[in-house]
Amino acid sequence: MDTSEKLKLLADDSRYDLSCACGTSDPDDHRKRAGDGLWLYPASLPNGGKSIMLKTLLSNVCVNDCLYCPLRTDRDVRRCTLSPDEVASAYIEYARGKNVFGLFLSSGVIGSPDYTMDRINAVAAILRRKYRYKGYIHLKVIPGASDAAIENAVSLASAVSINVETPKRSSFEKLSKNKNFDRDIVRPLKLISSLTAPGEKFSRVRQTTQFIVGASDETDADIVKATAGLYGNLRLDRVYFSAYQRGLGAPELPGEQAQAPQGENLLTREHRLYQVDFLLRAYKWSAGDISFAADGSLPLDADPKQVWADRHPEFFPVRLKSANMEELLRVPGIGPVSARRIIEARRNSHVRDLRDAGLKGERLRKAGAYVVFG
Repeated sequence: MDTSEKLKLLADDSRYDLSCACGTSDPDDHRKRAGDGLWLYPASLPNGGKSIMLKTLLSNVCVNDCLYCPLRTDRDVRRCTLSPDEVASAYIEYARGKNVFGLFLSSGVIGSPDYTMDRINAVAAILRRKYRYKGYIHLKVIPGASDAAIENAVSLASAVSINVETPKRSSFEKLSKNKNFDRDIVRPLKLISSLTAPGEKFSRVRQTTQFIVGASDETDADIVKATAGLYGNLRLDRVYFSAYQRGLGAPELPGEQAQAPQGENLLTREHRLYQVDFLLRAYKWSAGDISFAADGSLPLDADPKQVWADRHPEFFPVRLKSANMEELLRVPGIGPVSARRIIEARRNSHVRDLRDAGLKGERLRKAGAYVVFG
C-alpha cells in the first residue's frame, strides 16, 4: 500500500477510540467522514473554541490482547504501519489543502509501549519543529509507556489521553492478561495529572479518557464513581463513554456472554452515562446525587436528573423569585444557560414567565411542573 491507502485504512480503524470528541446530542460534536474516506472529528480547544481534526492510527499492528478490541494481536486483519515522516507530511498536506486544524494520533502497540510512543512523539516533533506547526495535536499515551516518554508527549501535545477502559482492577483483568491496571493505566493518569496541574509547565495541555461500556462486568455505579474521581482528583477535562460493539470482541468476554443489555439498550446505557457526565461537569453534582437500581444500573427509561426530581418531592416547588443557581439546576428542563438568565432577569424585574429564560416546548412544560413564581 502507498501512504494514501495506509492512511485510509488506519483512519478507519481509529474510529473505535472516542476520547477526543463525540458522545453528545449536539450534531456539531460528532465525527464526519470526508469525501476521500478519512474521518474528521471536532475537538474542544483549551481556550474554549473548537477545531476539526484528522484522526488516524500510526499503526494497527498490536502485540496486546485486549479482548474487546477488533485489532487485538490474535485477529486476522489487514495490518500496516506509517512512518512518522509519512504521517507528518500527509497531515500537513491535508491540513493545508482541506482546512483541517488538528490531528488526533493513536496507535496499536508495535513491539513495546516505549518504541510506539517514540514514533508517536516523533510525528508531533516533526510537525512542531520541521513544519513549525502550532495547531492542535492530540496524542494517545500508550499503556505501559515510561515516565520520560509520557512527559515528552505532554511537552509536544495540545491534549493527551490514555483510555482507562474500566473503572476497577477486577473488571480490567477480564479484558486483558498482559496489561496491568495500576501500572499501565492508573500510574500514567496520575503522572499526566501532575504534569498538567495548574501552575505547572504544561498546565495548558488537556487530558481525556474513555470507558468501554459493557465489555466487562462493571456497573454504571462503578463508572459514575470513577468518573467523579477522575474529574475531582485528577482534573481530567473530559471523560468519554463508548458502548461496546458486540461481535468485535472475544467470546469469553462478560459483555459477549451477557443477555442484556444488548443493541439499543447498550446505546441507551451509554447515553445515560453522558447525561450523568454532564451533571457532574456542568451542574457540579456529586456521584452521590445519582440514583441507581439495586444492581447498580442507571434507569434506561428516564434521564438521571428527572429520576432525582421524582425521588425528592420535598425539594419542590422551587421559588423562581429567590432560588440560587444550585437550586435552579435541580429543576428538570432548566440548564446552566436558563438558570443564569433567570438570575439575570431577577436583577432587573420579576420573573413572570419561564419563556423569559428561553425555555420552550418540552423543556418549558417539564420545568413548569416544578416551580412557582411567587
